[in-house]
Amino acid sequence: MIAKLIGAHIPIKNGLGGAVRHGKQIGCTAIQVFTKSPQLWKAKPITDEMVADYKKACEETGITEVVCHDSYLINMAAAGEELREKSILGLTDEMNRCAQYGIRYLNSHMGAHVGQGVEEGIRLLVKGAESALKNSDPSVMLLMETTAGTGSSLGATFEQLQEVLDGLHGDQRVAVCIDTCHIFAAGYDIRTKETYEETFAKFENVIGFDRLKAVHCNDSIGTLGSKKDRHAHIGEGEIGEEGFRLLVNDKRFENIPILLETPIENQGHERDLAKLKSF
Repeated sequence: MIAKLIGAHIPIKNGLGGAVRHGKQIGCTAIQVFTKSPQLWKAKPITDEMVADYKKACEETGITEVVCHDSYLINMAAAGEELREKSILGLTDEMNRCAQYGIRYLNSHMGAHVGQGVEEGIRLLVKGAESALKNSDPSVMLLMETTAGTGSSLGATFEQLQEVLDGLHGDQRVAVCIDTCHIFAAGYDIRTKETYEETFAKFENVIGFDRLKAVHCNDSIGTLGSKKDRHAHIGEGEIGEEGFRLLVNDKRFENIPILLETPIENQGHERDLAKLKSF
C-alpha cells in the first residue's frame, strides 16, 4: 500500500482531542471532524483549553492531517437572500473555527441551485465563496466536495467545480475533495483499472491533481449514475474492492488524506480501515 494517510470521520463527543486519540486507537493516520454540530447554525465558543487538548492529542498520536467538515445547513447558492447570507456567515465562521484549532482544510458541499439553474447557482456560489474567503483566516483552505448530483446540488461534475475555480480566479485557498461514492453516483466509473484511469485522467485534465487535497473513501449503495448519495462499506457496494485497491496503491494519492465516511456501527470503521490496509 502506497497511501500514507488513511483514516475516518470521527465523532467529537469527547472533543476534538478525544477524536484524535480515538482515531489513533482504531488505526487512523489522518481524520475528519466537525468543530460543532452539523445540524445547527449556532456553536459554543472554542476555549483555549479545547485548543490545547486538541494540539496535545496531535502531538501524542502523531496525527497531524486533520480535515474539518462544515455544517449541512450551508447553501451559498440558495434562492432566498436570507438563507444565502446566513450560509456565507456560517461558512466564514466555520473557517475561522478551523483556524483557532490550526486545522488547515474545511470541506464543504457548497450549495444547490434549487431551481435557479446551474449557471445562476454557480454565480451565487462564487460570490458567497469570495465573501467567506475575504473574511476568514488565510491559513484555512476551502475544499469543494464532489456531489452525487442529487436534486439540484452543484459540484457533480469536474467541469462545474472548475467553473467555480475559474470564477474565483484560481484562488489558491480553494481546492477539491473527491468522494468516491459521489463521483460514482454522478457517473464516473472507478470499478476497473481501465475506468479508474479514465476517470482520473478526466480529473487531471479538467481540474488537476494539484487541486486535490482530500478523498472521502466510500463504497456506493446506488448504481453508477444513480445520483444516490448513500454510502456502503468498502467492497460491499456497487463499486467493489478493485476501485479501492487501485486508489490506495496509486502514487498520486500517497500524501492525500483518504477518509472513510462509512457506517460506524459494529466497528464499521475498524473493519473498513483494515480492509483498505490489506490492499
